[in-house]
Amino acid sequence: MRVALSADQLDDALDQAQREAGSAFGNADVFLEKYVQRARHIEVQLLGDRQGNIVHLFERDCSVQRRHQKVVEIAPPPI
Repeated sequence: MRVALSADQLDDALDQAQREAGSAFGNADVFLEKYVQRARHIEVQLLGDRQGNIVHLFERDCSVQRRHQKVVEIAPPPI
């Protein structure tokens, strides 16, 4: 992941991400997304069976991350 906070940073960030993806995965394809500062990572979990029954297992906040990996999950989310 690379963040470009201005248009003039975009080319360098894109080049870095493509080189890293190509080296790590053998494919330099990347996705571009809008960067949202102070975002929250909220997950929901659903459990279903073949008869169409679905149970909602509530939300959890997974915003505490290190290197884009979850470190802490808080349920229910405080917000």
